[in-house]
Amino acid sequence: MDALLSPAGTDLTSEMVGIPIALLLLLLATLLLPAAQRRRARQGAVLLALSLVCGAARFVFPPGASVRRPLLFAATFFLLASIGRSAVLLLVDVLLERRTARPAPKIFRDMATGLAYLAVALVALHAGGVEPGSILTTSALLTAVIGLALQDTLGNLVSGLALQMQRPFDVGDWIEVEQAHAGQVTQMTWRATSIMTLDHVEVILPNASLARSAVRNYSRPSRVSRRRLVIGITYDASPSVVHAVLAAAAADAPGVLSEPPARARTKSFGDSAIVYEVLYFVDDFAHALDVDGVVADRVYHALARRGIGIPFPTHAVIMAPAGVPEKQRDDERKRIARALASVALMQPLPDDSHAVLAERAHVRRYGPGEAVVRKGDASLEMFVVEQGTLAVEVPRELKGVAEVAQLGPGECFGEMGLLTGEARSATVRAKTLCDLVVIDHDAFHEVLAAHPEVVERMGGLLAARQAGLEAAAVSAERAAPPEERKQRLISQIKSFFKLV
Repeated sequence: MDALLSPAGTDLTSEMVGIPIALLLLLLATLLLPAAQRRRARQGAVLLALSLVCGAARFVFPPGASVRRPLLFAATFFLLASIGRSAVLLLVDVLLERRTARPAPKIFRDMATGLAYLAVALVALHAGGVEPGSILTTSALLTAVIGLALQDTLGNLVSGLALQMQRPFDVGDWIEVEQAHAGQVTQMTWRATSIMTLDHVEVILPNASLARSAVRNYSRPSRVSRRRLVIGITYDASPSVVHAVLAAAAADAPGVLSEPPARARTKSFGDSAIVYEVLYFVDDFAHALDVDGVVADRVYHALARRGIGIPFPTHAVIMAPAGVPEKQRDDERKRIARALASVALMQPLPDDSHAVLAERAHVRRYGPGEAVVRKGDASLEMFVVEQGTLAVEVPRELKGVAEVAQLGPGECFGEMGLLTGEARSATVRAKTLCDLVVIDHDAFHEVLAAHPEVVERMGGLLAARQAGLEAAAVSAERAAPPEERKQRLISQIKSFFKLV
């Protein structure tokens, strides 16, 4: 490098060596760069042209003129800068990109170019007889002032390098910064990162603050991201019904992915509504807000068709008309009477007993998946299915459970626990939304105490029902004779209800 700047008779020799090197590197960079990036070689060409202009201009002045030395310095500086620029293009934009198979970050290219120019300036100053180190050491105050002034700039530079090395996002990714700025990354420089928001407004975030922030990347590891709609629904609607309506409405909306499927869940219980979440997935964050709006529209219309209300967040004082609770109870008694009339086990009871049970029984609602009774539990209740479907489950020999039967409207279970006090022989679990009529021990004791003669008939029906349930599990040789089974059950019922 010193030879290139020698003020003696080696000036022309140095230029004759340096100019061909600069031309060769410039030609290689132009040929090896992709066609779309060849414009980056223009800077090296401009620097080489400035070197030639300054080198030729010094010969306009006579030998020994004071202006010739600055022109020589400028010519050599531009020549070295052209060589450095071309070398950076070959190393970073050609070799590095081919090894990593991805474009080099702009901040790396800018820093490599800046470092090359700095090295050229230091070499040029040294060759010109100026020691760069002496300038800094002789002015400690200036150095401190410059360091303090560049504190934020250096922080952004270091943070930019860290972001580029870690690569939490790339240009083109959709990100959200601490739920304050959401948009697509358009540019990453040594000082800041630019994102274009969904409102088509460019936001420039300093790298230092971005490195300290929580960043959500909606483009990695895939473009699929989950969205949610929170909505309050009236307490009158069953959660299982609401879940089905909300999930179906969201799944039907354009832009919502079929996999993973849309679903709904209960979030909390509010003052005037049950709060639900509708969860669904999209793969295009640019139109995510539009999809949110379509899902909200579909949910509203689906709820309206089913007569499910979205209550206002208000407190209402309702003055119920006189007689309303009694009417509701009367309607429930009629429901219970209809359900009991369809059960064969209840046929031996006289009409007045049906009326007593309808008065004493009540209706319980179970949601899908809820266990009504569990195997081994002690219970003194009998259940009649008014609506819905339930599964009868028994433990497997090795692991898990097996569904052995299903119960629907008009069927009953738990009669052995009600009449004899035996522990539950199986687990019964609701498969759908179920309404069950519940008859407890005290109500049935009142009926049997008034009509003890029905015990004989009920014992026979219970024995036949039990024999049918055990037919698949017990061979005919091992099964108890029907009459013996009947008499044993009658004895158990009388003893349990203290009718002896």
